[in-house]
Amino acid sequence: MEFLSILYSLIIYGLLAVVALLLILVLFILITTSPYPIVERFKEEEYYYDPVSKQKMKFPSVETPYSVNLSVIVPAYNEEERLTPMLDEALDFLENRVKEHPSYKYEIIVVSDGSKDNTVELVQSYVQKYSSEKLRCLDLMKNRGKGGAVRLGVQSARGAAILFADADGASKFEDLTKLELALKNITKLDPISQSPEINDKLAVIIGSRAHLEKDSLVQRSIFRNILMYGFHFLVWLFTVKGIKDTQCGFKLFTRKTAQITFQSLHVNRWAFDVELLYIAQQLRIPIVEVPITWTEIDGSKITPVISWIQMGCDLAMIWIKYTIRAWKIKYETN
Repeated sequence: MEFLSILYSLIIYGLLAVVALLLILVLFILITTSPYPIVERFKEEEYYYDPVSKQKMKFPSVETPYSVNLSVIVPAYNEEERLTPMLDEALDFLENRVKEHPSYKYEIIVVSDGSKDNTVELVQSYVQKYSSEKLRCLDLMKNRGKGGAVRLGVQSARGAAILFADADGASKFEDLTKLELALKNITKLDPISQSPEINDKLAVIIGSRAHLEKDSLVQRSIFRNILMYGFHFLVWLFTVKGIKDTQCGFKLFTRKTAQITFQSLHVNRWAFDVELLYIAQQLRIPIVEVPITWTEIDGSKITPVISWIQMGCDLAMIWIKYTIRAWKIKYETN
């Protein structure tokens, strides 16, 4: 009996110690964490180069009224080899749309995320050809991570609708029409001809590769499949429900939705998509997942083990910090 009494006491004291440590950890997180994102942007990053005037011009703000129908944000880190096909495809599609709809206006903002290669020079050659009205380069002084690069691009956008697309061109740009059709079904508005109304609606349309998963399973190693399923399970368990593919780099936002979601985005790296969708779900913003064409492109910046571990840590951080209210969503207090 004495042994059981001692064991019981040890268990009680052990549980109390664990609770005390958890409370200390929570208190530490609350004290050291800013509830809203602190966005770093150097003065030089507020400008883009205009080859016509040969001057640096100030980027507009996403908080100002829209002035083009569509903004395309392309985060790029050392992408001089993969960016050309993507830009050619996107520009060809958008130029054909302008021919069909002469009043239609677009812009592409390539965000060079601290690139060390000739990414910026490549983009500037396209700016020279198409003008800075249609194509701009946001040259970040230092690497922010994909999420940080997309956020700064979105904050500089003029579009009533804002698409972010990966620089590798893995998604077919013409599938934008599929995303726009889904947006039209939600809003009952035409994204091409009714931009003033689209601008003020709330919706997120995301490209999805979930329908291609069976083929991908055969091509990937068992280890990578385990990592993938583990990540998907953690996403479902802790953050976003009902979305099969949170990581596809082809997502369309209305301007108002982008303003609301990106102003509360804390995660700067690979798991930023998850936080964006988590914020949207918390605010009951409609999210529609649309199957798109996807081709695996060599040269991915994701390191299988390290990147998945980092994404797992980011997921834990998202869940913990929102659960204890260390992180908050700005729009909730407006």
